[in-house]
Amino acid sequence: MKRPNVLAVHSIDHFGLQVPDLEEARGFYDAFGLDVKDEDGSLGLYAHGKPHRWARLFKADAKKLHYICFGIFAEDEAAFSAHLEACGVNRIDPPAGADAQGVWFEGFDGLPLNIRVADKVSPSAKSKFEALTVGPGETASVFNSSAPKTHPRGLSHFAIYASDVAGGIAWYEKVLGLRLSDGSGPVVAFLHGAHGSDHHLLALVGSSHRGLHHSSWDVGSVQEIGLGSAQMMRAGYTKGWGVGRHVLGANYFYYASDPWGSHAEYSADIDFIPADCDWPANANHAPEDSFYLWGPDVPEGFVDNTEPAGN
Repeated sequence: MKRPNVLAVHSIDHFGLQVPDLEEARGFYDAFGLDVKDEDGSLGLYAHGKPHRWARLFKADAKKLHYICFGIFAEDEAAFSAHLEACGVNRIDPPAGADAQGVWFEGFDGLPLNIRVADKVSPSAKSKFEALTVGPGETASVFNSSAPKTHPRGLSHFAIYASDVAGGIAWYEKVLGLRLSDGSGPVVAFLHGAHGSDHHLLALVGSSHRGLHHSSWDVGSVQEIGLGSAQMMRAGYTKGWGVGRHVLGANYFYYASDPWGSHAEYSADIDFIPADCDWPANANHAPEDSFYLWGPDVPEGFVDNTEPAGN
């Protein structure tokens, strides 16, 4: 799936995150249902039983978003290199621990970004969603002793803080070819991939400086979201938000708060935007009308940026 004659990234290949304690990170993401692997002094995050690495975690003094790596098609490599030059981006060395593949450059708010030739790992069709029910005379009972563990199928989207949401929209559209889906003025914006992706591949959340708000992981049912919330609580990660349903993107959700002030989201049945769809973008939905349709009240501090300011 590719939109003809459009130069754009097709996926978030993976992200890099710095954390103060790798073992603490291992415990959180293992409880969340990801495969956590030791890799050259860092940790790799994988969907259960699958080969693609979605994240690398590095040890540092404080939690901080380290970089984002975007995938491009091989036939676009030369054109993208010329495009970056024309955009005047500042090329940089790979951040500490990251590999040198592709092109590294300074992104919006100074965030290190990378583009590289890679397989398209963003969805090319709407993810499968199951409404779990049974007919009359049958039981839907699942005993606690046999309840399955929720294992996300892959990364749905990534939400980062931005110092200027409108400026961030313009930058990501111009430089990476992302497209606006929906937004709420200076509060939040949702951007999708031109070559087909979920309603948002990247979300921008208004803040004073850059950082990670949440990573979002696709699951197949509301049941899996509920089971995931229960497994996180049983593992001691009792802070979170949900279960609920968003308006923009329309996904069902539960956010588990990590030990460092950001979140990992179980997401199901999010809207999908095919490569041949011209989505009716709207950047100015009223926040009070478009955040979530139902669910518990938003916890205090849910949108606070706990990362240190500065590069």
